[in-house]
Amino acid sequence: MEYTKEDIADLDRISRLKIINSVSGIKPANLIGTINKKGNTNLAVFSSVVHLGSNPALLGFISRPRSKDAGHTLMNIQENGAYTINHIHPEFTKQAHYTSAKFDSTISEFTRCGLTEEYLGNCPAPFVKESHFKMGMRFKEAIPIPLNDTALIIGEIEYIAIPDSAIHDDIDLEQSDSVGISGLNSYYELKKIAQYPYVRVHEVPEFKS
Repeated sequence: MEYTKEDIADLDRISRLKIINSVSGIKPANLIGTINKKGNTNLAVFSSVVHLGSNPALLGFISRPRSKDAGHTLMNIQENGAYTINHIHPEFTKQAHYTSAKFDSTISEFTRCGLTEEYLGNCPAPFVKESHFKMGMRFKEAIPIPLNDTALIIGEIEYIAIPDSAIHDDIDLEQSDSVGISGLNSYYELKKIAQYPYVRVHEVPEFKS
């Protein structure tokens, strides 16, 4: 199957969403937890979290266009400057997925979707207790993307909780039992297949064509 730019434009909205959301491959599956000044908590599934730098320790994610019924995550982050990023694990993918529904801001996805609020360290935003790989974040910047009316939300990691079993030379995501997302609604377990050294030019082996 091949698609030209015109073919993609001619697809119905749902078909286009399913295809274009899948072409980048497996993406990280995370729940972002927030709280507003009234004390209302919010939880939403995101597959766009990306590493931006290690010093300072920065992560970014894409916030979709706001509407009357959506955008609570970004609004809460901008209100109090804190949020959490929580890995999703196989035992609660269903609950995590249903946080994508457009609930009213007065309804907590934690309660509605059967997940548990947890407060750790000095982070005022709620973590997901069921997650055993989680990060407390401090909001730094929102960079608008005019091409599709989204924004890149940048935050600095201020707290990390990781299972001891997942820490070796680096972090083993198979051992942490984290999952990935493809498209809008497909969840995948992660399996480590190889580990290679930091690459230096003189150490690159010869590969046969």
